[in-house]
Amino acid sequence: MSDREFIPVRIAVLTVSDSRSLADDRSGDTLVKRLEKAGHVLAARDIIPDDRADIAAKLKSWCDDPEIDVVISTGGTGLTGRDVTVEAHRDIYEKEIEAFGTLFTIVSIKKIGTSAVQSRATGGVCNGTYLFALPGSPGACKDGWDEILEAQLDYRHMPCNFVEIFPRLTETERRK
Repeated sequence: MSDREFIPVRIAVLTVSDSRSLADDRSGDTLVKRLEKAGHVLAARDIIPDDRADIAAKLKSWCDDPEIDVVISTGGTGLTGRDVTVEAHRDIYEKEIEAFGTLFTIVSIKKIGTSAVQSRATGGVCNGTYLFALPGSPGACKDGWDEILEAQLDYRHMPCNFVEIFPRLTETERRK
């Protein structure tokens, strides 16, 4: 850590599931507890079914909301026919953060071995907003937050972090 002051980030949590409700959304709850414990702000939360167009529309609406800095989704990242969250994310990305998925796989290998090959985590940027898709298990949400996102969403994390480049994410739009 550095001597920088902590900057709270406004984070939206989206659970993608055909069967969950807020009452039994353990993965969403895991993310909310962790982001709030870290000092961030829960800006929005929702649960929607596994529908690519609906997921992309929700992600895009949150990326267009100036009160949301980061969107973290959970669920729909597997290999079955209903798992379309990764494709919905990529439908709206302006830039993909390829290393996020790679790093998540490395973290997962340490926990679940070769089964990590079935997890398709992804990250990207849209309209100055970071987006991250995590698998739908509480364990995967813990791993994604504890091992990657907690540090990268902390302005004090050195040598670099996602927060310090927020102002530069839309710099090409400012030049137009």
